[in-house]
Amino acid sequence: MNHPGLEPGTDGVGQSLGERAVRISGGNDPDGEHERLNVRCATNAAVVPAMKQIPEIPQRPDRRHSHPTPGAADWDVIVVGGGHAGVEAALAAERLGVRVGIVSFRRDLFGEMSCNPAIGGLGKGQIVKEIDALGGLMGRAADATGIQFRMLNTRKGAAVRAPRCQSDRFEYRDLVTREIEACEGLSIFEGEAAELIIEDGSHAHLGLNRATGPWVRGVRLGDGTELRARSVILTTGTFLRSVMHMGDKQVEGGRVGERSASRLAEDITRLDLAIGRLKTGTPPRLVRDSINWSGLEEQHGDEWPRPFAWSTDRQSFPVLEQEPCHITYTRPATHEIIRGSLHLAPMYSGAIQGVGPRYCPSVEDKVTRFAERDQHQVFLEPEGLGSDRIYANGISTSLPEECQEAFVHTIPGLESARFHRFGYAVEYDFIQPSQLDDTLCLREVPGLYLAGQINGTSGYEEAAAQGLIAGVNAALWTQERDAFVLGRHEAYIGVMIDDLVVTRPVEPYRMFTSRAEYRLLLRQDNADMRLTPRAHEIGLASDEQHDALLARLHEIKQVRGLCDGLREGGKSLTELLRRPEVRLAELVERHHELTQVSLDPEQLERLETDVKYEGYIKNQLEEVQRARRQEGVEIPADFEFAGLKGLAQEARQKLEQLRPRTLGAASRIDGVRPPDVALLSVFLERSRRAR
Repeated sequence: MNHPGLEPGTDGVGQSLGERAVRISGGNDPDGEHERLNVRCATNAAVVPAMKQIPEIPQRPDRRHSHPTPGAADWDVIVVGGGHAGVEAALAAERLGVRVGIVSFRRDLFGEMSCNPAIGGLGKGQIVKEIDALGGLMGRAADATGIQFRMLNTRKGAAVRAPRCQSDRFEYRDLVTREIEACEGLSIFEGEAAELIIEDGSHAHLGLNRATGPWVRGVRLGDGTELRARSVILTTGTFLRSVMHMGDKQVEGGRVGERSASRLAEDITRLDLAIGRLKTGTPPRLVRDSINWSGLEEQHGDEWPRPFAWSTDRQSFPVLEQEPCHITYTRPATHEIIRGSLHLAPMYSGAIQGVGPRYCPSVEDKVTRFAERDQHQVFLEPEGLGSDRIYANGISTSLPEECQEAFVHTIPGLESARFHRFGYAVEYDFIQPSQLDDTLCLREVPGLYLAGQINGTSGYEEAAAQGLIAGVNAALWTQERDAFVLGRHEAYIGVMIDDLVVTRPVEPYRMFTSRAEYRLLLRQDNADMRLTPRAHEIGLASDEQHDALLARLHEIKQVRGLCDGLREGGKSLTELLRRPEVRLAELVERHHELTQVSLDPEQLERLETDVKYEGYIKNQLEEVQRARRQEGVEIPADFEFAGLKGLAQEARQKLEQLRPRTLGAASRIDGVRPPDVALLSVFLERSRRAR
């Protein structure tokens, strides 16, 4: 496959988806179709980024999938689940021209926001921009349905800035559902995916790394219907053997009003996979007109909001009316009630065994873990323009109803608040992601891909990105094409997947900018430049999207050339722009020659960042080249770690258990020390020569 050309700290850098077959019964058929906002711009295909002096990242050689391509079937790809991962998986596979079916409990809830009505955030916003650069839907859907847009971390460096939008959750869900309905190459199946269709037997002649084992060939629905497919993608979210908890009440289901995927969860046990248990939660939804808004702090969006998708028309953005959020705080009386009720909370009574997300804790956890604090921030976020629901972000809880009412009524502004829905926790099964390869296919189960919370992650954005990568690779596999894998230096998506396949999470994985060692290369403003050429090369991004990128890069190159040639005070404008206090917008005002090229504020900012951090960017690219030497050393699938003398026992155990694909992946496993990596490198070279 071919490639196209900080968390804040003290390093000086981080301060910075033919014929549509619809198999359904009943339900609504929404009118209308979301207008795609792609703009075609013809330009010179030879345009290259302005930063031509930076060395190119070494090319990764073409890599075949680790499993052979299966035989004929009714479908190429069947996606199980209609959440954010399922939607992006189905649309990505369909864009690559394969026959796709998607199975969901309900055909009217595609893209449902089960929890927070928002898209983006720190680390997550970068992922949404990358999904858009790869031709995905999430960014465009967010732009069309957002009711407040903010760029986070604007006081810090460019490497850690991230876009976020508050969404109208109902408009978002309806738009995504219309996109799925309108997709010509996609068939919808409403019902329960109850079993995997599995074949067993000898596959040695197909090149598998073991003689016998399961081979997935489709899905069997609850009514007995069989969907024969060459590959299956499970995007079951929090629905595998899911149980909702509120105090001592326990109800099967992964979301209020929806059942648990218990039959599928039971069937998966046939595969003898390592399975874990996790927990997530959601806060109460309050009735808008029962809140006393006077005196609460307002939080408005940006004065000049920026969209996620480059295809979004800037002239008509934002599309919807913008609304503020409000901020309030818990009080000591709130904490007192919660502490006195901990024995009723399922996490503390022992009713829940799964581990919850450390970085999005319940209010019970906050009060317990941060006992010294007498208040915690609560964001009151509207769920939609025409909705009376307010999402109380910050007080996720599974306490009994009466306890929730008691502590909520101690919070300023919420003294008389009425509950539209009480908070609750969800406990569910997940598959340990270390059993996946970097295409998100189970190494020991050909044709079975996993994406989203089934892999131990949290968040809409992480799920959508995994869905896209799984959908692409399932489609490429059936087409007998090379795998599509993103490196840690190419995308936050690459960082996330690389982290997952070499770990065994004990808590839900969440993306942060601090997880990316090359975050200055992976800024939110350059995702299109990094990923759209690669997506276009395999047919994932449209010609229109690619042409528009080339036009933007051409304009940026023109302005950079002007800055190199124009002088002020004896120095070129480029030299001046490297100074922290100098802004490109100011130079444009003083040098009208720069107005010959029409650059919008986003492009100006990207160019300015590239110039100011040119040295840092060059250093990071050099670090990438050094790291790629280890990444290029592949570890054979049948390599025996257990017998290697000299390796620490912990290193041997972790390597044998996680079976990293490359030496670089091995180096990132907790418990594998630098001396172990060096010794492993020697053994791999001896093995290579012996072959």
